[in-house]
Amino acid sequence: MSTFLELGLKEPINKALTDLGYEKPTVIQEKAIPQIISSTTDLKAFAQTGTGKTAAFSLPILELLDENNGNVQAIILSPTRELAVQIGNNIKDFCKYLKNVKVTTVYGGSSMEEQIRSLKKGSQIVVGTPGRTVDLINRRALKLGNVQWLVLDEADEMLNMGFKDELDKVLDATPDTKQTLLFSATFPREVESIARNYMTNPIEITSGQKNQGAENVSHEYYSVTERTRYPALKRIADLNPDIYAIIFCRTRRETQEVADNLIKDGYSADSLHGDLSQGQRDSVMGKFRKKTIQILVATDVAARGLDVTELTHVLNHKLPDQIENYTHRSGRTGRAGNKGVSIVLVNGKEKGKLRQIEKIIQKKFIESKVPSGKEICQNQLMNLIDKVQNIEVNETQISEFLPSIFEKLEGLEREELIKKFVSLEFNTMLAYYENAKDLNDLSSRDNSRARASDENMTRFFINIGRKDNLNPGKLIGLINEQNIGDKVEIGSIDILDTFSFFEIDKNYEDKTLSAFLENQPDFDGRSVNVEITKKERGGAGGRRGGKKPFGKKDGGFGRRRSSDSSASSSRRSSDSGSRRPERRSDRPDRPDRSSRASSERSTGSDRNSGGFGRRRKES
Repeated sequence: MSTFLELGLKEPINKALTDLGYEKPTVIQEKAIPQIISSTTDLKAFAQTGTGKTAAFSLPILELLDENNGNVQAIILSPTRELAVQIGNNIKDFCKYLKNVKVTTVYGGSSMEEQIRSLKKGSQIVVGTPGRTVDLINRRALKLGNVQWLVLDEADEMLNMGFKDELDKVLDATPDTKQTLLFSATFPREVESIARNYMTNPIEITSGQKNQGAENVSHEYYSVTERTRYPALKRIADLNPDIYAIIFCRTRRETQEVADNLIKDGYSADSLHGDLSQGQRDSVMGKFRKKTIQILVATDVAARGLDVTELTHVLNHKLPDQIENYTHRSGRTGRAGNKGVSIVLVNGKEKGKLRQIEKIIQKKFIESKVPSGKEICQNQLMNLIDKVQNIEVNETQISEFLPSIFEKLEGLEREELIKKFVSLEFNTMLAYYENAKDLNDLSSRDNSRARASDENMTRFFINIGRKDNLNPGKLIGLINEQNIGDKVEIGSIDILDTFSFFEIDKNYEDKTLSAFLENQPDFDGRSVNVEITKKERGGAGGRRGGKKPFGKKDGGFGRRRSSDSSASSSRRSSDSGSRRPERRSDRPDRPDRSSRASSERSTGSDRNSGGFGRRRKES
């Protein structure tokens, strides 16, 4: 393997890398840095999360840019504020000995005036989220006419978040002679679309195989039901006393609920999602990096910029709607040479997705049993004993207290002293799990039955399906376009060949029928018929119910509007302040999947978490 100096980087950059502890380039850095330095050809680069993609594109740009020219020479776009801040800070570290190089990071939720002042002082490199970048272009505060490099980091996620229009505007503001660099950890169809639309005959390089999971990560799954999902999550956390983990959820509401329950049950936990202010998000992330918080509950998008190298576990409370995102999730652990574990909680219906993920990451999931109370207590106890055994005794600190301690414990035998010590530490834990149920037995019984649907949802039939090029994203977009209600929750979606089913909060049952009847939408020229159906299990079920179908005349097919991993019927845009990025509905079709989308409002606030390991109840 080469050194950074051998890759063609000048001394000030190498000196900064040495200060940061960088010794040898990673595979993606070794391939990308010489390619960018020696060629102006567009580049697609694929590497697992945590393999140093930021350095792979920023170091050659720092090598080539003109320090004495104050114009913006490189624009780097990322899907989230957190990732933009992380990239900006990394580049500032890399150019610490390049005194004339200035970096400005622009994103929503922070003072635009301050960002404009920074741009006016002159910045050769701008890192930004698409929404804020376009805002600054429209205000003529950001001029990209001299840009030589455009970097699209996690570009597929930018499309998923609905930033296509913003990407188009940024592209329009940059010269045709620029070099476009696309970096991604996964290779969904969206990446090919980006390459066709935004790049010219790009060269492709990879580190490992596209979409492949990180080498140091093992993958496990636990069979659960909706009743046992949260108790199983707690038991897995209890089985690992030194856990330092991210729990991934699909929606903001789910994220907040799981975090609130963990905090209530005594875990050192907090949430990270799009409903939090930028100050709250920064505070939570700061605590998590310092390990003041042991468990972070997050949505996929909110966690994109979280760069933590020592995570022991990633726990998937539910699988992502897009299975490619599993690679991003699992890649958060097993970094910097450390081992990591990615755990998935799945019910009977969700197990089929595991096979699809295995093909992508080219690894097998290991089935594990939800631990029993006895296993948990044994693990916790042995962990405590190990800590006692390995603790370094500072005689000078405790020497003055030892005589009175020895006198007080003089009458106790060694075995009795150990028993009392263990009881003092573990009576609560032992009592809590004394009569704990076998959750595997509960899961087995429940999963042997047909899937139960949420009793608070109404199931609808719709007369379009996979043969009409319908997918869950497009269906959600179609539903949202009917303006059924503010923050309406969409439940499970089943896409079949010629028809489909979806669930809506039963409080919006009549409004859903009325909205479709009034709007009479079509889908690619085909009349749309919607009616209530009974919740058939064990398959898609047949049409039922007493509502008459109805059709369309003229109607629009709309966008999926949402942020993070939720879908909402309220329109949102950009990434600044209270404005959220739009979700587009034009996603490639994916076979037979169910998705739950919600945009219920959660309350995000700063919390001081309680201790880890003390439980009051198990739901």
